[in-house]
Amino acid sequence: MNSDNTTYTNLRLEIIGHTAVVTMANPPANTWTGAALRDLTRLVQDLNADKGIYSLVLTGEGGKFFCAGADLKLFADGDKIMAREMARRFGEAFETLSGFRGVSIAAINGYAMGGGLECALACDLRIAEEQAQMALPEAAVGLLPCAGGTQNLPWLVGEGWAKRMILCGERVNAETALRIGLVEEVVKQGEVRQRALALAEQVAKQSPSSISACKKLIQGARSNPLANLLPVERELFLDLFDTQDQKEGVNAFLQKRPAVWSNQ
Repeated sequence: MNSDNTTYTNLRLEIIGHTAVVTMANPPANTWTGAALRDLTRLVQDLNADKGIYSLVLTGEGGKFFCAGADLKLFADGDKIMAREMARRFGEAFETLSGFRGVSIAAINGYAMGGGLECALACDLRIAEEQAQMALPEAAVGLLPCAGGTQNLPWLVGEGWAKRMILCGERVNAETALRIGLVEEVVKQGEVRQRALALAEQVAKQSPSSISACKKLIQGARSNPLANLLPVERELFLDLFDTQDQKEGVNAFLQKRPAVWSNQ
């Protein structure tokens, strides 16, 4: 295990094998600032450039908060210029996170509220500790989720539950989140980081080039008719035959040995 020497605002980066562990560290509630959002964008771009990184685990510092979203003090005076800048930075950061080349896993270790939950929604997978609470409470303070919440939440949980959480301000616990499909797994308190790392180890057994292609196709299903993506699926399958990973993966299976990916 080692830590990256690059500095990111309110974000701590550790590299563990082929996994980048990013901890949101802005106590007491790990809220987002403009600088932190800018640096999250830069951090994910840096990880995309490192072909030895296959997975990204995102979690919060401490035992109470994953992330409580933006500090509402930023919006207290109704400054529309500030609001526009923050909305832009939220969108840029979380869209970059969603487009991460590998597999992103939100390790939700506590309250995930507003922009904190939207951050988790931008990840590929979500694991929550049993005490975690999740909500998009923006409408209660005259705002709305502007970092993908109104779009990503209904895709996961359906329109009904998305409306309950956004329009009614309903907060859900980990058990309910699992039942409605907001998270894929619930673990005991204090165990989410290790479980996320274990899942990342599973990812490391997969071909990175295959992961990247599959992720594009799965996410593309949100905005494209089935008939549009089926031909693309076949073309991307053929494109994999231009990679070393394809040859290595098939031959490793036939030779009954672990594959060694090229990181190319």
